[in-house]
Amino acid sequence: MTKCIHYINQFFAGVGGEELADFEPEIREGVIGPGLALEKALNADVTHTIICGDNFMATHEDEAIERILKMLEDKKFDMFVAGPTFQAGRYGFAAGRICKAVKEKFNIPVYSSMHEENPGVEMYRGEVIIFKGGKSAASMRGDIKSIANYANKVLAGEELLPADEEGYYGRGIRHQYWPKDAKPAARRGVDMLLKKLNGEEYITELPVPKKDIVPIAAPIKDLSKAKIAILTTGGIVPVDNPDRIQSASATRWGRYDINDMQVLKSGEFKTIHAGFDPAAANADPNVIVPLDALRKLEEEGVFAKLHPYFYSTVGTGTTQAEAERMSSEILKYLVEDGVNGVIMTST
Repeated sequence: MTKCIHYINQFFAGVGGEELADFEPEIREGVIGPGLALEKALNADVTHTIICGDNFMATHEDEAIERILKMLEDKKFDMFVAGPTFQAGRYGFAAGRICKAVKEKFNIPVYSSMHEENPGVEMYRGEVIIFKGGKSAASMRGDIKSIANYANKVLAGEELLPADEEGYYGRGIRHQYWPKDAKPAARRGVDMLLKKLNGEEYITELPVPKKDIVPIAAPIKDLSKAKIAILTTGGIVPVDNPDRIQSASATRWGRYDINDMQVLKSGEFKTIHAGFDPAAANADPNVIVPLDALRKLEEEGVFAKLHPYFYSTVGTGTTQAEAERMSSEILKYLVEDGVNGVIMTST
């Protein structure tokens, strides 16, 4: 029987939430959590489950990969599945990274599933087959089915269709094949042209990937004369969260007056971010928004003046479209006040 090994994070393993995101790599026999649905849909046995905390993978990447690969050395398996990871960025990064490492070392098929806004897609889609998944665990059943259906086709030696038809993100790999209708390329091209001229829908055979490249800004010529602002996606807000910023998938942002402050005080500010353990940030909000350090640099003349407000939202699960909209709204205030540079902090 074909054998599969499954990778999940600490949350889906039932170990714990953010308070245990530093959970070290561990291998267990059999299926755990979403592995039950995976084994049911897959024509293979899930013999082992690898568990690793998202923070541990992110902060001890090389060590985590080395330890997990060591755990797999004496195991017999034919494929490796990580996730699904939905819109969870750290989980997506971890899944993509371990899939890439397993593929390179053991030369077996590796699969994952992520939402299109998961940064793991852009990081690893060229090296790992990543299926188009939902935003949250509500889509778990469908996401697992997408992985299993494709894996089963591979196991059965069936004909594999292009990425869009199979449901995974294109990897930029092109194959030559003869269309079933055997229509010459010239005729297909003319047909597409006619559809375009008539305003009809058509699908190009040579899609050009869109690259959203942000040009690097010119350096500040004289920092000692510059006005600096601070922004954060770490969710630091006044304790009553007056702007009702969401703890994940944010569509709102806040602007908070720090003109007469030297530090952000615990009890007056907190984080509402749902993607990390808030204990340290709530005890000292300056670890996310370093107002104390910036005031010291301002006094030393490293830069001329600190913008009288800081701007805050939450990054976890926030879509690129919402992030672009919010940044455009914030930019108006920065330009109006003559800000020369921005420090952007995260978690």
